[in-house]
Amino acid sequence: MKNKTAAKKKSALRSAQKHLAIAEIKQDTLIMKDGTLRAVLIVSSINFALKNDDEQNAIVAAYVGFLNSLEHPLQVLIQSRELYIKPYLDRLIEREHLQQNELLRAQIADYRSFVSELVRLGSITSKQFFVVVPYDPLSNKKKSFWARLKDVANPVGLIRLKDEKFLSRKKDLDMRVRQVISGLSSMGLEIARVDTQSLIELFYSTYNPDIALSERLPALGNIQMEAD
Repeated sequence: MKNKTAAKKKSALRSAQKHLAIAEIKQDTLIMKDGTLRAVLIVSSINFALKNDDEQNAIVAAYVGFLNSLEHPLQVLIQSRELYIKPYLDRLIEREHLQQNELLRAQIADYRSFVSELVRLGSITSKQFFVVVPYDPLSNKKKSFWARLKDVANPVGLIRLKDEKFLSRKKDLDMRVRQVISGLSSMGLEIARVDTQSLIELFYSTYNPDIALSERLPALGNIQMEAD
């Protein structure tokens, strides 16, 4: 009976994987099933309305210059998620128990109750901003047409890229990432590349929004991957 249940779960997992365009995630990079690569950047926001006219004009000019410098497409994503407040409340409880001063302990307890009530009365959401930087061998103008066509037509690269080919493509992708970070930084934005663990957590929460808040993913080294 257990074997049948495990087989059903494994079959369901493989069935879900067939609908995803991602073949693999490694070295902070998404490897798509068509052999192309993606890097994901998390970007801070700017309160544009609070800037004065000169600052706004400078930001717009920097943005226009950034767009004009691009030779490849970009994807901008805004993700709104319910704020996961439990770890913060747990830390407050811990500090409350460790606090020796009774007055401070009471203040922490009151604050914790206030936050808990605030969360209970209304859902608190957070917004994250992402920029997806793609790399397609066909878009690499430095290579000849036949070299680019060979990269795409190679059946080995459709699912899993060999290390040498992956590193070569990743090098070109990393160059694009540096250019994008430089352009976005000129607008006063803070940018960081999403690492492998965070990419897995991002897609886990995206495709499992209902259970992501209650069932947290383990560390990357503790995740067991199913063989194809």
